[in-house]
Amino acid sequence: MATSEVHLLPYSLMEINVSGIVYLVGAGPGDPELITLKALRLIRTCDALVHDALIPLDIIKEAGPKCEVYDVGKRAGCKSFEQANINSLLLDLSKKGKNVVRLKGGDPFVFSRGGEEVAFLEKNNIDIEIVPGVTSGIAAPSYFGIPLSHRDGASSITFVTGHEQIDKKETMVNWQKLAKSTDSFVIYMGIKNIQSIVNELIAGGMDSNTLCAVIQEATLRNQKCLTTKLSNLVDTINEKNFQPPSIIIIGKIVGFQVKNYITKLSNVNLPSSLNKN
Repeated sequence: MATSEVHLLPYSLMEINVSGIVYLVGAGPGDPELITLKALRLIRTCDALVHDALIPLDIIKEAGPKCEVYDVGKRAGCKSFEQANINSLLLDLSKKGKNVVRLKGGDPFVFSRGGEEVAFLEKNNIDIEIVPGVTSGIAAPSYFGIPLSHRDGASSITFVTGHEQIDKKETMVNWQKLAKSTDSFVIYMGIKNIQSIVNELIAGGMDSNTLCAVIQEATLRNQKCLTTKLSNLVDTINEKNFQPPSIIIIGKIVGFQVKNYITKLSNVNLPSSLNKN
């Protein structure tokens, strides 16, 4: 079939209508143009939209006029919905026969508790569909000209969270062992614990001259990013006042950054943007 003959199926043929279904949907990294067509269609047609904090208003406004919108966002240091309450809300809405979009930033199965919510809904016999999204760990390096892999020397990449549950008896991330087990790291939610992360990586044998990059509010108008060495990473983050949401990249891939990339940032802000300019 020639390229010119390929067409998207009419949306009405793409899906069986199921009342009371919960769609676990990834909104992408921030830029509304990076959301998938399927995600956008579901947002526009759902009965209830249950969204996280870091979703631009431009995406939320795509919901229909009769859609019930619930902000259940979690932000560090702020009063927010407990996970159990979010689970109960999703269950209640679906039991009422509403088609629900549970909208999460990035990809719903990458450091976003999507697996917990799906397990809860499945246990309660709720129909579920997963709609992937572009995770910020992929988008942020791309928007800064950093390839996640390179045939000349960056063949492995590890995605890791820098923030785990506070009630864990011990961390699941052994930074010292990871220090020499991969070419590069992409760290989510690592700003708060960056000092201890750097200490552990160096203790594990990582060269203090290893290149690093920090990218805040990737893909959006307030995106800011810098490269530095591991030994200077903590000072750079503090001096330049990097705040969540930020992605931290450590390792060989930073050295393959292209210099003449042209990536247009989105004009939108996060609902509670840290930078007001």
